[in-house]
Amino acid sequence: MSQQKIIFKNSNNSNITMSAVINLPKGFDESKKYPAIVVSHPGGGVKEQTAGLYAKKLAEQGFITIAYDASYQGESTGEPRQLENPYIRTEDVSAVVDYLTTLPYVDIDNIGAMGICAGGGYTANAAINDHRIKAVGTVSAVNIGSMFRNGWDNNVKDADALPYLIAGSNARTTDAKGGIQTIPLAPLKEKDAPNEELREAWEYYHTDRCQYSTAPGFATARSLSQIISYDAYNKAEAFFTQPLLMIVGSNAGSAWMSDDLLKIASTTDKNKYVVEGANHMSL
Repeated sequence: MSQQKIIFKNSNNSNITMSAVINLPKGFDESKKYPAIVVSHPGGGVKEQTAGLYAKKLAEQGFITIAYDASYQGESTGEPRQLENPYIRTEDVSAVVDYLTTLPYVDIDNIGAMGICAGGGYTANAAINDHRIKAVGTVSAVNIGSMFRNGWDNNVKDADALPYLIAGSNARTTDAKGGIQTIPLAPLKEKDAPNEELREAWEYYHTDRCQYSTAPGFATARSLSQIISYDAYNKAEAFFTQPLLMIVGSNAGSAWMSDDLLKIASTTDKNKYVVEGANHMSL
């Protein structure tokens, strides 16, 4: 397997340059065509963390894989930095598919997509909209809208999230006047974690376990004005027709967000694989 760092223009916004790592399988022959997989990182993550690891492992199975930094994040360009707009993150998946279709050695009829955590939700949403994506895999999937509205344990009513929506709107006003407000996407300090699983999220992003210089662990507060009303699974009951595999830990507090999609996706080829003893962060 060989790996190379690449950049390309985002087809949805030519002012943004995407940074990615492409993995080519062992024995790669440029004259042949290969199936490909787009791998999307968690909210707050970058390609050098879990997305890059999964992409490398998948390439060892004979796929061309590409792990990328979302627009406004990591080594991809775009201002304001750390914008977590779920609609843009969903479109980023299709923008990477666009790029793959320009490569002569990619079999454009065999492009799949996978995502981890919020990247799993964005991948699902992209597949609903973009049927060039022929199969979907998720690991510890998070529907970021549901998580922010309903809480990690799914015990908050939608309407009770209204203050966060208002806060996001007000942050846009602050930003327009020149100050950028931020929110944590995972606990920024160990003492801020409400439970052990989210303590591990702090550990993942802010200790030697997997911290990375381009992953600060926060997002712009203005992102709340898009996140709170977002549904990664919108219209899955009609348009999610591709094969779907969702991988979850048996102890994952987030597992309900995988179950949500498995219940409603219209595909008849859908499966859940449970990793016994694992929680959200283990995967």
